[in-house]
Amino acid sequence: MAVEKCTSCNVPLAEAGWTTFECPKCRETINRCHSCRHQSIQYECKKCGFVGP
Repeated sequence: MAVEKCTSCNVPLAEAGWTTFECPKCRETINRCHSCRHQSIQYECKKCGFVGP
């Protein structure tokens, strides 16, 4: 079983408060840890290159 990792900082999604959603442009899965969500760290979709807050 693969461990999901944050799209922004690449840490394993083990702590509470993480989320998964679809890229608004291509529908690829985006994973965000609590820390990156709270600090509004940018993420980049690995499939289409979309950048979001």
